[in-house]
Amino acid sequence: MAHTAGRTASRTRERLSALADFGTRPGGRRHPLVAAAMVLPLAVVLAIVFGAVQAVVTQASSVAGMLGY
Repeated sequence: MAHTAGRTASRTRERLSALADFGTRPGGRRHPLVAAAMVLPLAVVLAIVFGAVQAVVTQASSVAGMLGY
């Protein structure tokens, strides 16, 4: 039984490593689209939680008004 726990932990580490390496280039850097796909969901949630959506809409409408749209 003790041997299976070690193998399970090893497999878990391998899977986590493979997941973390998703989208990485040989130099160790992630592709920009992969990085954006990782960050955007959190950014949207934070914008909704902290009310930044209303601030962005207000700023965008001000800029559009100055541009004459």
